[in-house]
Amino acid sequence: MRMIVGLGNPGQKYEHTKHNVGFDTVQQLADSLNLQLKKNEFSALTATTKINGEKILLVKPLTYMNDSGRAVGDLMRYYQFKPEEIAVIQDDLDMPVGKLRLRTHGASGGHNGIKSIISATGSQDFNRVKIGIQHPQRSQVVNWVLTPFAGDDVPVVLNAMDHAVQALTLWINEEKDFSQLMNQFN
Repeated sequence: MRMIVGLGNPGQKYEHTKHNVGFDTVQQLADSLNLQLKKNEFSALTATTKINGEKILLVKPLTYMNDSGRAVGDLMRYYQFKPEEIAVIQDDLDMPVGKLRLRTHGASGGHNGIKSIISATGSQDFNRVKIGIQHPQRSQVVNWVLTPFAGDDVPVVLNAMDHAVQALTLWINEEKDFSQLMNQFN
C-alpha cells in the first residue's frame, strides 16, 4: 500500500501559491494516472487506484496546512498504512526555488504541516518530497508562502514537480524504494 499526500491550503484563494506546491504536484500525479481527487473522506479529497495489485491512495487534505495531520492521521489509521508507506509532498523555504529533495524520515524543519502530521501519526518515519520555494528576502514568511511564484520561477518549479512525479511513479510502481529514489533524484 502507498499513500501520497500533497500539502496545501484548500480554496481558490490559495491555488498555485508557493505553499500549495504539494497540492499541485499530487494533482499532476493524479492526472498522469487518469485519477480525479474528488472523494471527500476524513477531511481530505482522495483518489484510489491499484497498481501491481497494491492500493494507491492520493490525498489533498482540506484541513488547511497547519492541521494537515488530522486528515493524514485519520486516513493512516482507517486504511492501516504504516509510516514508511506514506509520502508527503511539501514546500521547503530553506531550499532554492525548484530544488527537489527526497527524505525517508526526519523532523519537521519548522514546517507546520509536517509538525501536524508528526503529531497526529506519532511518527517521523514517513517519506518526504520537498520542493524548494526559497526563503523571502524582505517580506514576511506568511505573505511569501501565500503568493504565486514569480514568472521566471514558474518553469523551474514545474520542472521540479515533473521530477517529483517521476520519482513517485517509480515508487508506486515498486520499481525503486525511497532510499534508491533519494540517490537518483537528490
